[in-house]
Amino acid sequence: MTPELDLIGLVTTDLARSLEFYRRLGLEIPSGAEQQPHVEVTLPGGLRLAWDDLATIRSFDPDWTPPVGSSRTSLAFRCAEPAEVDRWYAELTAAGHHGHRAPWDAVWGQRYAVLHDPDGNAVDLFAALPAPPE
Repeated sequence: MTPELDLIGLVTTDLARSLEFYRRLGLEIPSGAEQQPHVEVTLPGGLRLAWDDLATIRSFDPDWTPPVGSSRTSLAFRCAEPAEVDRWYAELTAAGHHGHRAPWDAVWGQRYAVLHDPDGNAVDLFAALPAPPE
């Protein structure tokens, strides 16, 4: 059997702030989850997304260090329509989250924007643009 992607894990320095960010994006994260050292949710389609508190990781692996350099992880969230990209970007940046690149019409036919979650991971928002007239 070929290994199957089942879970994407993020290590966070502020679990409560990270969960709040992803709740704002519509993920159903149980209330009180921020009190746990490990949180995971199952997304539509079955893929799981998990968060681990940095202190917990270091408690069983004291030599663990986060990767350095540019974006380590990028998650892309599909929006229903181009206006939703703008709306979500505005809502998240108004709530104090870092907007990396404001919404634009990408040459590959999508409305696109990039934010950073509280740990610096890239979070893309995208929606298909209407097809150009023929």
